[in-house]
Amino acid sequence: MTIEAQSMDTTTHMTGEPVEAATNVVGALADAGVDIAFTVPGESFLAVLNALYDEPRIRTVATRHESGASFMADAYTKLTQTPAICMATRAVGAANLSIGIHNAQQDSVPMIAILGQVSNGARHRESFQETDLDQFLRPFTKWAFEPTAPSELGALTHRAVRTAISGRPGPVAISLREDVIREPVRRESYSTIHRPEPEASSDEIAVVEALLRDAHRPLLLVGGEIMTTAATPAAVHLAESASAGVVTLWRRPDAFPNDHPHYLGHAGLGAAPIVREAMTGSDLWIVVGGRLDENTLDGYTLPTAETSVVHVGVDADGLDPRGEGFGVVSTSAAFLRLLAEPFSTDPLEPASAGERRAWITDTHETWQAQTTPEGRAVSPGYADQFEIARTMREHLPPDTIVVTDAGNFSAWSARFLRWNAPFTFVGPGSGAMGYAIPGAVGAQLARPDRPVLAVAGDGGFLMTAMDLQTAAREQLPIVVVVFNNGQYGTIRMHQERKYPGRPIATTLGEVDFVALARGLGCGAELVLEAEEFSAALDRAFTSDAPYVLEVRTDPEQISISSIVELD
Repeated sequence: MTIEAQSMDTTTHMTGEPVEAATNVVGALADAGVDIAFTVPGESFLAVLNALYDEPRIRTVATRHESGASFMADAYTKLTQTPAICMATRAVGAANLSIGIHNAQQDSVPMIAILGQVSNGARHRESFQETDLDQFLRPFTKWAFEPTAPSELGALTHRAVRTAISGRPGPVAISLREDVIREPVRRESYSTIHRPEPEASSDEIAVVEALLRDAHRPLLLVGGEIMTTAATPAAVHLAESASAGVVTLWRRPDAFPNDHPHYLGHAGLGAAPIVREAMTGSDLWIVVGGRLDENTLDGYTLPTAETSVVHVGVDADGLDPRGEGFGVVSTSAAFLRLLAEPFSTDPLEPASAGERRAWITDTHETWQAQTTPEGRAVSPGYADQFEIARTMREHLPPDTIVVTDAGNFSAWSARFLRWNAPFTFVGPGSGAMGYAIPGAVGAQLARPDRPVLAVAGDGGFLMTAMDLQTAAREQLPIVVVVFNNGQYGTIRMHQERKYPGRPIATTLGEVDFVALARGLGCGAELVLEAEEFSAALDRAFTSDAPYVLEVRTDPEQISISSIVELD
């Protein structure tokens, strides 16, 4: 169930029935629309688990590691737009959970983290697994808090969900003291939470319209927050009516249909060279539905001084951190719709529109050429990653959700695959390794009717491979492609560039990925040649169980640019 986007209100109803305070925590989450929780169970929050046992509106999924729980919640929330829960115990569990919480902050994901805490009598004594969880998690959450009164737990939990989805979305963390959640209280119920929808004013739209009419090479830079039923078509309509090119932000390639003639590629790591050229040559950026992160801005070398910037977001705090340009607080859908209206009734001058479209057409054609994979020579016994990318592009069902891990291997997918529908890509904007497998579990639970493909390097794969067993236990037919080059390839690439011929701590040992996957309840097979991959991919997608394809890749093919540049 997606949390509705309207006004924001909270109503508490008392029934008088005595319950443990944890029951109100769980009830407040369910009343707010939360429907799933991922956890490694811990004794510090047994009362919450007990309350979940009696709550049919929330599905509880046991994971093999807390990082997996947080990545699953992240992916599920991204695809459903409804906050998911990740739960862990005290300091040790919270530390493992924190990698996914940090990613949720970087990606503006409104998930809910629940942490068990030591009891009142044990606080501030360096008790078993104790730390100040709210202080620990505060730097990368919207709100981290530790209630002390049992009677407040339900209301504060409900408020936590409201905080997570309001303004720029983000994670919240609730630290629950073990004895407090067992205290008797009266059962409470809460109203549905409605997400607020700020809208640009007519004066703001007039300012942006004037900038857009005067520009010679305008670009829309669109992010994941535009992916709604209303916003995605509105982005297409604005691009067409204002003759603007479109670039998607880092880790948001599905925010605009890639087959559209106005699409000029995605920014960030793995981007085609023409994308930076287009961003550099543009005299106006209109950034909608995302933040201007380091990878989108190519190490903060963009935009140039000649580029004017309009930044649109639902929270003023999330707008262009340089303090430059023109900021507009608005939902993406409202802004795009309002800005397109004057161009529909008063079109651009034909000459201006023609010049823009000529630039867009030339750039789009160059992008098409630079993102069409061509096979490369590799050492015998290895599969060429360019050919693997070509096969995936040709054979993946169009509604496949691709979940990527972090690492150099992902550049091939990022550059060569196509995303033509919203909510068909999930990846860690924070660059957290280990995301792909648990992310795919979360994605399949969010969209059980869609095929889900996870892509990972051998380094990231082994960080969370144990949650393949979670996929098998939950009967989720995810497909995982692991690119095995026996090394931490991204780091070796940087070592070869900065300290040529002196790689250290990047070579990994031999692993039988096929045997490992089968031991965790999955189907699996080894791919040594690119020609074998197509049939293997077909077998994987027809399996009822999770399926792992180990693709052996050349240790020297670690950069999408070329092998030669590392020689």
